[in-house]
Amino acid sequence: MAAPSGSVFQLGRSSSSKLGVVYDTHGREVEVETREDEEQNIKLQETIELLLAAGYFRARIKGLTPFDKVVGGMTWCITTCNFDIDVDLLFQENSTIGQKIALTEKIVAVLPRMKCPHRIEPHQIQGLDFIHIYPVVQWLVKRAIETREEMGDLIRAFSISQFNKHHQTPEDVEFESRKDKSVGTISNVKDVYKPQRRYRRQDAHRLRDEELKVQSTLLEYGRRYGMSRTSKSEKEAEQEAKKKALAAGLTAANKPRSDSMDSEESQAQEEKKIQALMKGLSITEEGKVTASTVGSIVGLQSEEIEQIAAEYADKKSELQMDDKPERMSGAQQHQRIVASLNKQITNQEKKLTELNSRHSELKETHTETQSKLEVVQEHSKKINEEMEELETIETEENKSVLQKLRSLVAMNENLKKQEQEFRAHCKEEMSRLQQSISELKNEGGETELSERDQMILKRYEAGQEKLQKFRLLLARKTREIAALQRKIDDVPSRAELSQYQRRFVELYNQVANTHKETKQFYTLYNTLDDTKLYLEKEITLLNSIHDNFGQAMNSSANKDQFLKQLELIVGGVKQNKTKVEKKKQEEKMRRDQLNDNYLDLVEKQRLYFKTVRDFKEECRKNEILLSKLSK
Repeated sequence: MAAPSGSVFQLGRSSSSKLGVVYDTHGREVEVETREDEEQNIKLQETIELLLAAGYFRARIKGLTPFDKVVGGMTWCITTCNFDIDVDLLFQENSTIGQKIALTEKIVAVLPRMKCPHRIEPHQIQGLDFIHIYPVVQWLVKRAIETREEMGDLIRAFSISQFNKHHQTPEDVEFESRKDKSVGTISNVKDVYKPQRRYRRQDAHRLRDEELKVQSTLLEYGRRYGMSRTSKSEKEAEQEAKKKALAAGLTAANKPRSDSMDSEESQAQEEKKIQALMKGLSITEEGKVTASTVGSIVGLQSEEIEQIAAEYADKKSELQMDDKPERMSGAQQHQRIVASLNKQITNQEKKLTELNSRHSELKETHTETQSKLEVVQEHSKKINEEMEELETIETEENKSVLQKLRSLVAMNENLKKQEQEFRAHCKEEMSRLQQSISELKNEGGETELSERDQMILKRYEAGQEKLQKFRLLLARKTREIAALQRKIDDVPSRAELSQYQRRFVELYNQVANTHKETKQFYTLYNTLDDTKLYLEKEITLLNSIHDNFGQAMNSSANKDQFLKQLELIVGGVKQNKTKVEKKKQEEKMRRDQLNDNYLDLVEKQRLYFKTVRDFKEECRKNEILLSKLSK
């Protein structure tokens, strides 16, 4: 509801306003209301302090007007941000109207190119409206400081690079002087401590096991290590398996040997392996190659040597033919060229088939991996969406319920995992038992079950019962989770409540607007009806006067009677007018009374909002104090 014209609301701050004259882009005078209050002065001081903090020290000069300080600071910030503006930074103080208009227009035109989020008009700068100028100056100062930091880093890096091109620090000189000596020392140390080959194996191509190849290579260079280190992880895995079997009651009847016996046997086996590997090694002489060494090298890659020898013979024959082409006929040369080309084609076809097979394998692998990746991405996307929905649903009211739901879901997943593990264990145990039963049948052993088998069957049945209990517990927990989810869905969240409130407010506004419009139509109809009634009465009165006028003019008695009737009619009209004016005055007084009541209610509403804001602030302080006391 709009406030009545002529009423002024004071918001607790004294301010005075006056009409100032500024000039628009066409040089026409525009009256602008400028406020000379404390807020304008505060914003002016803050603007000047911002410019001084940014480095525009020209704002300290007391002889300059606020317009010169602000416009100069804005121009300096724009130039610092590497934007072109057709303004002389050291412009003349106390500029004329035309110069001020040009300055403000150029500044306002540059701001959109700088993507300034605040909008300002030239007449606001010209009229020194610092409430609108301050956000623009604040943004320009921030942008100028960021630009100077970036340029400072670039200039610093450029100066360091230029210095390194032509000059050196004492540390660099000392490093260069020690570099050659240090490199020589390191190379000498590497040569001194590099591994030296003492033995050479002649039958290295016969070794197929990777572990034996590594052990043999170490022995060739004089390094003798036991093989227990490589099998340590295997032993640990065996021990873990034995521990698990003992915990499940599935250990074998035979007890393991003691650790001392195992270590002695393993050492003896390792010694035997090392002696067997040493038999195939021959001592190498420094700087000489023996015949046995050459034979061992040839034996390593005999197939490759044969292939290379055949290729060498072919190349040699081709070269001999090229050296003596006059002894060969044209047909022989053509046959030789065709044979070489066919051989090349065959080799390239082999390579092509290998590459095609490799490409098809890689393509299939890529397709499978891509499909798996898409499935995983879709699953991850669904999980992320569900997590976002849960975060939006979570409020202070249902936080405890959601926490309980999370714990139940975690328990559900844990129970599912335990069920899967138990099933896998039961399947393994069942397969092992079936295998043992089949072995016993094949061996023709006893048909009756032993005590151990009976114990295993009992444990299997107990496990089945436990699994059934777990399933029942899982089903119960699932039903509880579903019931909690339905309860959570039934309780509206804070966002839904706010949305309902907005919809009710919109509906109320729509109904109020419709009601107001209907009342206006009723008022218009009543006004027009009253106007019509009065016009009909006036027309009827005028018609009667017109009809009786001719008869009244015939005689003097009729004329006197006609005049008396006219006086009575005029008196009645005056009485009606008095009644209407009185009714109008009453309606006016009622309107003023309602307006006064409205102003009182507005004041109460402001006081209510202020009290609520103060109460929220005190509640926040109370929460802070309570948190400090709890800590």
